[in-house]
Amino acid sequence: MDKPEISVVIPVFQAALSLDELYKEAVFAFRQITDTYEIIFVEDCGTDRSWQIIREFAAQDERVRGFRLRRNFGQHSALLCGIAAARYPIIVTMDDDLQHPAENIGPLVAKLLEGYDVVYGTPEQKQHGFFRNTASALTRVALRTMTGVEGAQNIGSFRAFRADLREAFKQYRGSTPSIDALLAWATSRFGAIDVPHRPRRYGRSGYGPRKLIRYAISVMIGFSTLPLRIASIAGFAFTFMGTLVLAWALIPYFLLGDSVPGFTFLASIIAIFSGAQLFALGVIGEYIGRLYSRSFDQPPFVVGETCGATPPDRSRR
Repeated sequence: MDKPEISVVIPVFQAALSLDELYKEAVFAFRQITDTYEIIFVEDCGTDRSWQIIREFAAQDERVRGFRLRRNFGQHSALLCGIAAARYPIIVTMDDDLQHPAENIGPLVAKLLEGYDVVYGTPEQKQHGFFRNTASALTRVALRTMTGVEGAQNIGSFRAFRADLREAFKQYRGSTPSIDALLAWATSRFGAIDVPHRPRRYGRSGYGPRKLIRYAISVMIGFSTLPLRIASIAGFAFTFMGTLVLAWALIPYFLLGDSVPGFTFLASIIAIFSGAQLFALGVIGEYIGRLYSRSFDQPPFVVGETCGATPPDRSRR
């Protein structure tokens, strides 16, 4: 059986302390899997020595390629840059914090070759706090709901997929990409394996609960019209509730001659309908804001410097 050809894409941000160990782990892992591979580091314009270290790797190892973005575009934009630049038919993505043992690249790729298009490495036990884990779970639920793909419940940053899936989103132009949602556009053949998840040894994660919740909202607004349907249903529900309140106030008046409640009745009706309208307007406003942003045709990333390679075609300006 032919050995697989693999590109591994690693978004990097403030990871100078972990890069050397990460590089050595990846090289050792690939020696057990294949002779044909490349390691693509995409440095997301951090302020530490990460880019200098990547340049040193590229100078001594022709299989290392580096891209430095002109500003901090975010993890998924950095991933999109590396994915666009990948040369080989299998792409693996992993974080820069050493929480994903590189030795699990082999099992991940082996599972992919069983006939899947995307395989996630699902942590056996997450090494995060309660709030971070809860926010991650909400993000997975949001993505599964938005895409309708059951396998999306296993999403994570440690994944392997077939490079030809890029055809489904090569024309994507937006400032808030979601790699998992883009992959779900391309296929429904998802798989997953359990992998160890090591404690973070250096620095702090850039993905706190608040950022993960924002990401979940971004996925919902950017890749589905379901929130608009929810707003419509909520509007109908509040209208129905207002009708019931009106009936509750008027029926005793007509049947028993009781007086109609004044301020309390009026305030409750106004609050119900105002809340429904503001909720619906907020959802619509989010969609209009996204359309306005995309009207500028902003690229998801812009490459500033490279090492070991030329800039990818997707880095249009």
